[in-house]
Amino acid sequence: MTSAVVSTERRPLPPAPKANPIFGTAWRFRRDPLRCLQDFVAEVGHAYRYRFFLNFWGYVFVHPEHCQHILLDNYKNYTKSPHPTFDLLLPLLGYGLLTNDGESWLRQRRLMQPAFHRQQIQSFASTMTAAAERRFSRWEQAARAEKLVSFDREMMELTFEIAGRTLFSVDLTEESQEIGDILGELNQLFINMAMEPFSLLTLRMAFLPRTRRIFRDIGTLDQLIYAMIAQRREADDHGNDLMGMLLAARDEETGVGMDEKQIRDEVLTLLIAGHETTALLMTWLFYCLGSNPDVEAQLHDEVDRTLNGRLPTFEDIPKLVYTRQVVDETMRVYPPAYALSRAGNSADVVGGYDVLPNSIITLSPYITHRLPEFWRDPETFDPERFTPANNAARHRFAYIPFGAGPRQCIGNGFALTEGVLLAAAIAQRFRLRIPSGYTPELSPQITLHPKGHMPLQFELR
Repeated sequence: MTSAVVSTERRPLPPAPKANPIFGTAWRFRRDPLRCLQDFVAEVGHAYRYRFFLNFWGYVFVHPEHCQHILLDNYKNYTKSPHPTFDLLLPLLGYGLLTNDGESWLRQRRLMQPAFHRQQIQSFASTMTAAAERRFSRWEQAARAEKLVSFDREMMELTFEIAGRTLFSVDLTEESQEIGDILGELNQLFINMAMEPFSLLTLRMAFLPRTRRIFRDIGTLDQLIYAMIAQRREADDHGNDLMGMLLAARDEETGVGMDEKQIRDEVLTLLIAGHETTALLMTWLFYCLGSNPDVEAQLHDEVDRTLNGRLPTFEDIPKLVYTRQVVDETMRVYPPAYALSRAGNSADVVGGYDVLPNSIITLSPYITHRLPEFWRDPETFDPERFTPANNAARHRFAYIPFGAGPRQCIGNGFALTEGVLLAAAIAQRFRLRIPSGYTPELSPQITLHPKGHMPLQFELR
């Protein structure tokens, strides 16, 4: 196992895969980024540097030791800015928790952490399952009609409602379809721009049709968010949810509260992050169950024995052991955050290789989760990988669906609770059947989507 240590000795740079003399690896990345990452690992190994147009270089590290060094051991050297991808997202997310850095990020993280404590998440459980139950009659009608549905859209609307109710105490059911369409469009636009040279420059050209579309969509989102903030400010009681915490926050030195733009950035960041990753988790989970009838049967057995026909509760989660293993295995095979990016500010040594200052660093849970040294037969869907014994025997950075270290996703406990509860609630009532001959193509946007939509058929159990 390669050791990721810092040294003052001069080390070699990571190897570089073959690239076009002018365009580097840009066109290969744009055509199929995940296949490109896999091919490069097969070609040159766990660490490599790539040229992206002319003489712009970046680094990719996928070994768990590399991930540990970058995300934990020397994390202060690896920040979110300056970074072209995060700079692209600033018009949408501003300086929210995802894109912020340094002391400002740390203050925001500490402020919002109580909203994701175990006791708070426990209070959300009934809201999560009730939101699913409200959709059961519609799904039963679709099942009786043997009608295909866009399952990913169903999950996006469901988790968007849950995020609104739990984090901000608002009902966003009516807005979920419009907002879902906007976020889907922005997701694709931003990932296309991330693969282009001079994209930051074009984002400043207000006359371009794509730029106008981006800022029109952001304006629609802003209307919704600022209306939510104004409504809560007018209330006598700000409440004890995340919105209330943001409104009540005061600077320790000046006593000044957060301005509207700061609150907007945090609300929008967490509204997006709080629903999309869980929606994708559920989308891929039920596709995997439909593709693996033995796994599906075992999960159904556990759910039926544990729940006996009622909705799951927070107290049921420790008993839903296999359901949690299915959730974990789904995120191994289809991690919503398939790639993590950082800006390497100072020179470093990772895995014995020199990393030059001011470098763009990419980690890929999608690739790390498939390394055969840590995952036997990695393309096979096998929840038994996540038994306690197997978890203890594995390198802890071989599995990083939520990132790791100080910047690990603040909502990981929220997402896992929601994932287990929704999986159990839906699986108790329904099977999801895959159309004959259908195999989803991957669409690596900012998160890992199925290409187009995921057409599945509800079937009553």
